[in-house]
Amino acid sequence: MKKITSLLTLLLGAFVVINAQIYDPVKFKTALHPLSDTEAEIVFTAAIEAGWHVYSTDLEDGPISASFNIERTDGVEAVGKLKPRGNEVKKFDQIFQMDVRYFEKKGEFVQKVKFTKPEYTITGYLEYGACNDETCLPPTEVPFTFSGRVSKTAKAEVEAKDPQEVKTEEPAASVVETKPLELGTLGGEDVTENTQTSAVSSSSWWSPVITELQSFGETTSQKDMSWLYIFFTGFVGGLLALFTPCVWPIIPMTVSFFMKRTKDRAKGIRDAITYGISIVVIYVTLGIVITLAFGPNALNALSTNAIFNIIFFLMLVVFAASFFGAFEITLPSRWSTSVDNKAEQASGLISIFLMAFTLALVSFSCTGPIIGFVLVQVATTGNIVGPAICMFGFALALALPFTLFALFPSWLKSMPKSGGWMNVIKVTLGFLELAFALKFLSVADLAYGWGILDRETFLALWIVLFALLGVYLLGKIKFPHDDDNTKVSVPRFFMALISLAFAVYMIPGLWGAPLKAVSAFAPPMNTQDFNLYTKEVHAKFDDYDAGMEYARKNGKPVMLDFTGYGCVNCRKMELAVWTDPKVSQIINNDYVLITLYVDNKQPLPEHIKVTENGRERTLRTLGDRWSYLQRVKFGANAQPFYVLIDNEGKPLNKSYAYDEDINKYVKFLQEGLKNYKK
Repeated sequence: MKKITSLLTLLLGAFVVINAQIYDPVKFKTALHPLSDTEAEIVFTAAIEAGWHVYSTDLEDGPISASFNIERTDGVEAVGKLKPRGNEVKKFDQIFQMDVRYFEKKGEFVQKVKFTKPEYTITGYLEYGACNDETCLPPTEVPFTFSGRVSKTAKAEVEAKDPQEVKTEEPAASVVETKPLELGTLGGEDVTENTQTSAVSSSSWWSPVITELQSFGETTSQKDMSWLYIFFTGFVGGLLALFTPCVWPIIPMTVSFFMKRTKDRAKGIRDAITYGISIVVIYVTLGIVITLAFGPNALNALSTNAIFNIIFFLMLVVFAASFFGAFEITLPSRWSTSVDNKAEQASGLISIFLMAFTLALVSFSCTGPIIGFVLVQVATTGNIVGPAICMFGFALALALPFTLFALFPSWLKSMPKSGGWMNVIKVTLGFLELAFALKFLSVADLAYGWGILDRETFLALWIVLFALLGVYLLGKIKFPHDDDNTKVSVPRFFMALISLAFAVYMIPGLWGAPLKAVSAFAPPMNTQDFNLYTKEVHAKFDDYDAGMEYARKNGKPVMLDFTGYGCVNCRKMELAVWTDPKVSQIINNDYVLITLYVDNKQPLPEHIKVTENGRERTLRTLGDRWSYLQRVKFGANAQPFYVLIDNEGKPLNKSYAYDEDINKYVKFLQEGLKNYKK
């Protein structure tokens, strides 16, 4: 009778889930393709619904990467890593501060295998993560089993959407349940050290409440940007390079040359425009060459690879020292001399192009560090055309003055004269490059676990750097190439004011203040050793049953936070909403917050087989356990997902998804408290 009741409960849950928040946006087909008598490849082909994307492989410390997992193998072994195949989308993610790669509409993952015996068997699963602009799914498995003889490696296909067709053999890991798991069985299992045995039947905590939630709604929102960010980065870099001593003085000389070389003003304007176009072509070509030299996969590795981040750190430090006047980064003089001589000998378009190339070589001591900095930033987007787009923005900003002054020669009279102000810009850029260099060192520090650049140390260095920049702008610090003019202009004074104010703004961060303005650059809050900030929201429990037991004994409602380490919008909510005093006060004082990571890879003591909606699944990790709880109890599988429940596991209000409206979130929490008190 108990089994029948459980089955009816699951069937009812499955019916309601159709209208709830269970997403199934990805369908996989799995096939074994022979390559030779001794090798084959397992191909996973994904059909992805519009608006969703499946993340690619090897995304370290970011979203859930696709991975190939073997449970049992005999006579066959994997060769190399799982490889993505198809048109990957590459973009920079502001939350993770790294590039991400994913597939839209369709994509493939390929794993090469080698046969070691005449007869073979291999059982395992592909794990992947999927998101849209508002929610993410927990790690999802695509099971597979292939067996046969090497001489008969005919193509075999199975549908991932119906695992019943996959004849999965018993995995090597121990399994404690081979029958459908009844709701509540997971609740009494000791999984973490602080799990306590409940005096109340845990099955009530795990029982489905989908029907109770069905009358409630949820809210969403979205925003995104990629190529515009890359172009803007390059354009700003070009504007900064424009005002350096190597470029600014050349503008009037070059424009005057084009206007005087011919009596035909229209031809002079055409030559100046051609000169500007040549600058764009030269720098865009540089971006393309960088992409071809490194390759898109290498550029993608730049954001997360610790070695590359150390190289970037050292490179930016060298560039900063150059801007401070320690030395000049210059190309061999014979290069520019040779190009200049050829420009004089040539005529027409070739002559103009060579003149533009001469400008690029001569101005390298100023533009080189800026180009290096913006390319480092753009390389971490992983976008295959990112460097080219960046250099287009850079060159456009650099070329515009030559064209505009040729069109309007009278503007030349109003150009600011060259002087010490350009050197101030160089030194300011040097301070900024040092600051950003620390960001790359921080990535390497976190990757290797050195612990040398925790949040306090990082903020202390930034405070000192921006304070010194402010003091320099006020004329109290001199570098070797600074003039002796002690007057401080009004723009320079305001720049100093902004820099000093920013340094003061960061000081509370040494004691734990969130500092939203620098959260994308500073190390995460969990690296902070000394934290006096009391308004920050921290989960009291990361285990459902232990948290429910605590809440029951203390007579408090529970706020469940289904999240993921790889959930971008989860971090946005925690940063933009939870840190608001109105929100943090309610969560900390009136609720027991239980945060459950659905992508937690900590293994369960024993694998657990469950039957869910007629499908057999294996729970291997804590993340699997919490994802299963979210699906069967609340009929949802996307994150972020917030739900308020009482001490019996019943909902107190509608569930809440991704929406950064603080007033809505406060209303959501207050409504739950009101219903709990009833």
